[in-house]
Amino acid sequence: MNLDPRYGMCLRSDSPSGARRRPGRGGRWWAAFALMSLWMPVWAAPALPAVTATPVAGGGTEYSLSIQVLLLMTALTLLPAALLSMTAFTRIVIVLGLLRQALGTGQTPTNQVLIGLSLFLTFFVMSPVIERVYTDAVQPYMAGELAFEPALQAAVRPMRAFMLAQTRETDLLTFARIAGDGRYASAEQIPFAVLAAAFLTSELTTAFQIGFLLFIPFVIIDMVVASVLMSMGMMMLSPMLISLPFKLMLFVLVDGWSLVTGMLAASFRASGA
Repeated sequence: MNLDPRYGMCLRSDSPSGARRRPGRGGRWWAAFALMSLWMPVWAAPALPAVTATPVAGGGTEYSLSIQVLLLMTALTLLPAALLSMTAFTRIVIVLGLLRQALGTGQTPTNQVLIGLSLFLTFFVMSPVIERVYTDAVQPYMAGELAFEPALQAAVRPMRAFMLAQTRETDLLTFARIAGDGRYASAEQIPFAVLAAAFLTSELTTAFQIGFLLFIPFVIIDMVVASVLMSMGMMMLSPMLISLPFKLMLFVLVDGWSLVTGMLAASFRASGA
C-alpha cells in the first residue's frame, strides 16, 4: 500500500492505475483542524451575563442587557393583546362593527378597513397618553436618567390613569370582590389585573350602549319599508333590499362617518383621556 503525498490518500499497491482511492488519516486530520480554527473565535469571545440584577441608589433593581432584551421580546409578543385590552381599540372596533350590521351592507366596509380605521382612531385618542409615556419613561430611560424598573413604573402610570377614567365603579367593585378585596383606599392600591378586567368589561358595555343608539334610526327605516311593502301586497320582495338605499342615503346626508368617529373620540375626551 502506497501513500500519495498530493492528496493524503492511501492507494492499494495491487490496484491498477486510476483505481478507487479512499481517504486516509491525513485528510481527516486536516478537516478537524479547519473546523477547530473556525470555532476558536467563538470560544474566545466573551459571553454576556445571563442573569444579573444590580441594586441601584433609588431602591430599585437594574437588570442585565440579556434580561432587558428578553423582556422587550416578551412585550412585543403581548403587544396585540395589550392593544385590545388596555386602549380605546375595543370600544371603537365594536361600535364600527355594529354600525356595519345596522346599515346592512354585509362585508362593506371590509374587516381590514374597519380595523385600520379603528387603529388610527385609537392612536388619535391615545396620543396624550403616548406622549406622557414617552416624556416620563422613554426619554429618561434612553438618556440613562432612569433604570429599567423605574422607567417601567413611570410608563404604566399614564395607562392606569386612562383606564381608571374609563372604568365604571360597579365593574371595578365586582372584580375586586371576585379577587377577595374590598374597597380600595386609593387608585394606586388597585391591582393591575383587577383594573384591566374591569376596564375591558366597561368598554364592552359602553360599546354596546353606543351600538344600540346607532341601531334605532336604521331599525325604524326597516320597519317603515316593511309596512309599506306589506300594505302594497309585495310580501315576496325583501324589505332589506328596498331599505338599504334609504339607509345609505340617510347616513350620507347626515355625514354619518364624521359623526360616528367624532362621537367615539369625544366619548373618551369627556372622560378625561
